[in-house]
Amino acid sequence: MFRVGILTVSDKGARGEREDTTHLALREALKEGPFEVVAYEVVPDEPPQIKKVLRLWADRERLDLILTNGGTGLSPRDQTPEATREVLDREAPGLAELMRLRGLQKTPLAALSRGLAGVRGRTLILNLPGSPKGARESLEAVLPVLPHALSLLTGRPWKEGHHE
Repeated sequence: MFRVGILTVSDKGARGEREDTTHLALREALKEGPFEVVAYEVVPDEPPQIKKVLRLWADRERLDLILTNGGTGLSPRDQTPEATREVLDREAPGLAELMRLRGLQKTPLAALSRGLAGVRGRTLILNLPGSPKGARESLEAVLPVLPHALSLLTGRPWKEGHHE
């Protein structure tokens, strides 16, 4: 099983003014795969707080996959990609491109997403949209390749004792 953290980036969610339902949609999408959600947090749209959690989960907790949701649009408060870029060792643009491509098949608004994908140490970090529907569709776009990507990244097999 790959260990997953879900980080919701939302000013209203962090203040308790909005219930976070996006993490539930992500948990539902992950439940059929080799994934176990072991960490969850809601932070405001503040880059220092976003970076702190990403570093903690990647460096100390050594999570295999971190899914952020929220803060990927064009609003001045949307800073998740910028905060993520500062903690990445390298980007994985193909994953972000695949998520946007799949989103464009459903709505032209997907072109407004600025989410990144990349690696810190042995942790894959994906920025997903904040809406439950958009986040789930973005995750489902890359779900078929995630076990293989995480196996390569972590060096751990994911199926029947070997790398697939």
